[in-house]
Amino acid sequence: MISSEQQERYSRQILLEEIGRPGQERLLAGRVLIIGAGGLGSPAALYLAAAGVGTIGLADGDEVELSNLQRQILHFTPDIGAAKVSSAAKKLSALNPEVTVVKHQTSVTTENIEDILAGYQFVVDATDNFPARFLINDSCVRLGIPYSHGGVLRFLGQAITVLPHSSPCYRCIFPEPPPEDVASACCRDGILGAVPGIIGSIQATEAIKYLTGTGDLLAGRLLTYDALRMRFREVPVPRNPRCPACGR
Repeated sequence: MISSEQQERYSRQILLEEIGRPGQERLLAGRVLIIGAGGLGSPAALYLAAAGVGTIGLADGDEVELSNLQRQILHFTPDIGAAKVSSAAKKLSALNPEVTVVKHQTSVTTENIEDILAGYQFVVDATDNFPARFLINDSCVRLGIPYSHGGVLRFLGQAITVLPHSSPCYRCIFPEPPPEDVASACCRDGILGAVPGIIGSIQATEAIKYLTGTGDLLAGRLLTYDALRMRFREVPVPRNPRCPACGR
């Protein structure tokens, strides 16, 4: 049941006929894991907390650095040196005390990812490196957990939602990680701070739509964003029957 206080807090969302009280109740009971509390994870976490998602998990093993503050809006200058999950949890609890924030102060690895994923309905991949992206994809596909992938670089962003065994997965697009010299170069190319804000917000929208059963998800569609030209583009992505993660 939605309390009178919840009715007021989420009133603008409940007014949407596609969500209403039933959708809000599903959000309040929802469990979403965000892997990466940085540029993508910050806006995703803020909007999910504001929407009333009941349990938000945060997985990140890093500490806040000065260079993070240009784009990682969950963290403030006094947080430098603090664990990102702790810094983020404070902001989310201040925004919405009703939300339960579960802190996983670690990077995901092959040894711990299944334990971290356990019990969550949807995953937001907000990581910034290829090994983590492939690990999240393969684990979510294997366990049947839907997730949203987001990626950013310079003025560019992309997002796609993976519904295991019914839509293409990340490996259907990128079967193998790129060469190490290409992957490492991405870390040196820079990023406009607002770009992960836009892509992370799209990932939060996908999670909300999934939990409430509303609208069309970005399944089978890679959405790309070019901030310099202010253009969005949608690229259809077919399933690869020989995909090493989700193929036959």
